[in-house]
Parts: sequence; C-alpha cells; structure tokens
Amino acid sequence: QVQLVESGGGLVQAGGSLRLSCAASGRTFSTYTMGWFRQAPGKEREFVAGITWRSDITYYADSVKGRFTISRDNAKNTVYLQMNSLKPEDSAVYYCAADRFGVTVIQDPGNWHYWGQGTQVTVSS
Repeated sequence: QVQLVESGGGLVQAGGSLRLSCAASGRTFSTYTMGWFRQAPGKEREFVAGITWRSDITYYADSVKGRFTISRDNAKNTVYLQMNSLKPEDSAVYYCAADRFGVTVIQDPGNWHYWGQGTQVTVSS
C-alpha cells in the first residue's frame, strides 16, 4: 500500500506557472505508475497526465499537452507536475494517483487504486 501527499497548489495569474509535487510513502515507489487528475466544481474527475513505472513513458490530456510536464524522482519517492502557461480553465483540485505496475487504461480514474487528498489550483484571469 502507498500513501500520497500532494503539495504546491495555490493562486496564480493566467500565463503563470506552478509545480505540484506528490510524495509517496513506501520503498517500492519505482514499481508504481503515477498520474495526475483534476476535478473542477460540478465536473467529473479528469485525467491530466501519467508516467509509467517502467521506461517512464508519459501520457497527457490534449488540453494540457505542450504546457504541462510530468516527471518522477524515484530516489525521492516523488512525482511532479510542472504547469506552465496556466489558464483559468485549469482551475481545479488536482489529485495524485498511483497504481502498482501498469494501469489498464491510464485515463480512467476508476482504474487507479491509490489517491492523495488533493491540492487546489486557482488561475485568475
């Protein structure tokens, strides 16, 4: 089992940047595929980005491609989400997710077993 704690959210103006971090407990972090999702009020939780446990293959939602970058540091048990050129529509609670080894459909939140508590990102216009 793994516990996830997000940090780095906050208020930023449109066009600005934020970096989210997700620290994971345990000694097997390198065997977990990691992901970021977000949920705005009244909307369903949606996939943002993912990075696999082997080969560090990355996936992005079309809405963030070219602006967001997911990365991981296995030595620090941490996954990051660098968010640049932020837009008001990026405002949401951002959640870190984890699953041991692979995820069948990385974009489906129902396929992930472990979640953090979320961190709020607000982008003002």
